[in-house]
Amino acid sequence: MSNDIQRTPTAIDQIAEDWVDTLVELDPTIGTYIGRTEVNNRFGDYSPAGHARTVEEISRVIAKLDAASAVDDVDVVTKTDLRSSLALELESAEAQLQLRDLNVIASPAQGIRDAFDLMPTDTESDWETISQRLAALPAAVDGYIETLRLGIERGVTPAKRQVREVIEQARRTAAADGFFGTYAATARLESGDIPASLAADLEAGARVSAEAYDTLAAFLNDELEPAATEKDAVGREIYELASRSFLGAKIDLDETYEWGIEELARMVEEQESIADQIKPGASVLEAIAVLDADPARKLYGTDALQKWMQETSDKAVAELSATQFDIPEEIRRLECMIAPTQEGGIYYTGPTDDFSRAGRMWWSVPVGVTEFDTWRELTTVYHEGVPGHHLQIGQAVYNRATLNTWRRQLAGTSGHAEGWALYAERLMEQLGYLDDPADRLGMLDGQRMRAARVVLDIGVHLEKQLPDGSGPWTSEYAFDFLGQNVNMNDGFVKFEVNRYLGWPGQAPSYKVGQRIWEQLRDACQEKEGASFSIKDFHKRALDLGGVGLDTLRSTLLK
Repeated sequence: MSNDIQRTPTAIDQIAEDWVDTLVELDPTIGTYIGRTEVNNRFGDYSPAGHARTVEEISRVIAKLDAASAVDDVDVVTKTDLRSSLALELESAEAQLQLRDLNVIASPAQGIRDAFDLMPTDTESDWETISQRLAALPAAVDGYIETLRLGIERGVTPAKRQVREVIEQARRTAAADGFFGTYAATARLESGDIPASLAADLEAGARVSAEAYDTLAAFLNDELEPAATEKDAVGREIYELASRSFLGAKIDLDETYEWGIEELARMVEEQESIADQIKPGASVLEAIAVLDADPARKLYGTDALQKWMQETSDKAVAELSATQFDIPEEIRRLECMIAPTQEGGIYYTGPTDDFSRAGRMWWSVPVGVTEFDTWRELTTVYHEGVPGHHLQIGQAVYNRATLNTWRRQLAGTSGHAEGWALYAERLMEQLGYLDDPADRLGMLDGQRMRAARVVLDIGVHLEKQLPDGSGPWTSEYAFDFLGQNVNMNDGFVKFEVNRYLGWPGQAPSYKVGQRIWEQLRDACQEKEGASFSIKDFHKRALDLGGVGLDTLRSTLLK
C-alpha cells in the first residue's frame, strides 16, 4: 500500500505526526477528510475559546520545531513548510480573521454541513456515528455564532454581500426539502432497512441540525447583516496575508496584476486562433455557438455526466500509466461522483491513508442544469483526476514510507495543488489529448477564466485602476468583467464573483501557481541542461507531497 523505500522516522516527523493528531482532536472534520473515523461522531469547538486553544497549540508546535534539528532533506522540507504554515495561522489570528470567517464557499457555514459528505455509510455502526454527529451539530453552530458575535462587538465583520448569500444557503440547507430534511431518509444497509430506533435517532438528529441552520440564518439576518461592512474589498494588508496563505509564497501583487492583464490578452488571442479552426472566420462566441449546437458533444442528465466522467478518467489513467507516469496501482482508482449539493462547482477529495476510500472527483450540479458539453469539460476531468489533483495528491499518500502524515495528507497550498492542476491541463495538450480544436478551446476557456480571475481578484480587493485606466475597480464592474471573459450563464458568474469577493487571494492562486510551476520547470531545465528529464522532474516534485510554493522552489533548485 505504499512506496517500498523505508525511512526511519525522526523527531521532526514525530512533531508533525503529533500535530496531525492535535488537529484531528481540535477539528474532527479534518479527521473525516483524511479518513480518521474515530472522531466522526463529533465536531470541534467553533467558539472563541476553541480558537484560543488552537492558537495555543500552534505556538507550542512552533516552539518544538524551533528546538529540533533536521537530520536529512525530508526533515528540512517538513520543518520549513510546517513552521511557515503555522506562522501564517498565527498572523491570521492576530488579524482576527476568524471573527469574520464567513463566505459563500469555504467557511464554517459550509464546512459543518460538508462534513457528512465523506462519512462512511456502509454499516449500522456508520449510521450510528452519523446520528451522533447530527446531534452534536447544534453546539457547533452555536460556537460559530458566538465567534461571529464577538466579531460584531469588535467591529471585525465580513461584507454584507457574503452575509446575504450565506443566509440563503443556510435557509436552503434547513428547508424541509434541503440537505437535512432528506438526509435521514437515505439511510440504508445492503441487508435492508436500518433498525427503527436508529432511524428515529437519525430523524431527530436531522431535525435539530436543520433547526440549527435556521438559527444560523436568523442570526445572520438579524444581527450580523446590519453590522457587516458595505465594502467587499479587504485592502492590501489582509490581501497580502491571504495571498501568502494560498500560495505558500510571497509575490509582488502589483507585478502580478500587470502580468495577469498580459496573460488574459494572450489567452484571448489563442482562443481566437482556435475559433478560426472550428469555423473559418468565426469569432470565439460564434465558434462556441457551433459547438453548443452539436449534439455529439452533449450529455443529458447527471447519470450520463457521471458515466462520461468515469470513462474519461479511467482511459486517461490507463494510457498515462503506460506511457508517461509510473502510477502505482492504488492511485489508478478514481471515483467520479455527483455531489449531494447543488451549489455549483467541481472539486476533488483525496484518498484515505490506506486507500480504503479512493480519491474522488465531485460535481455539484446547480439546480435546473441538465445538459453538459463535453468539449468544455474534458480538461476538467484531467484537472481533477490524472495527471491533475488525483495524481498529485494520491502520489503523496502513496509515499507513506518516506513522508509523515502531515506531508501526505494535510500539507500544501491552493497554489501548489491548483497550480499543478492547471499545469497538468497544458501538459495534456502537449501530449496530444486536446488535439481536437473544440477540446482545446474548452481548455482555453478555463485558462482564460483563471487569468481573468488574477486581474479581477487583485484589482477589486486592492481597488486598483481598471485595465483600461478608466477608474478604480468596483464590485459591480467585477460581475461585468467576468461575464465578458467566460462563456457561462449569469448564475455561474454570480456565484464565482461572490466567491472571489468573499475568499480573497484564493482564485488567483490557480494561475499564479501554474506560472510558478512552469517557472520552476524551466529553471530546472536550464540548470540541468542536456541531463534534464521532464518525467524525472515531475516525479521529484510530486514525491515531495504538498508544500508551499516557496518550499517547492527552494527544494527543487537547491
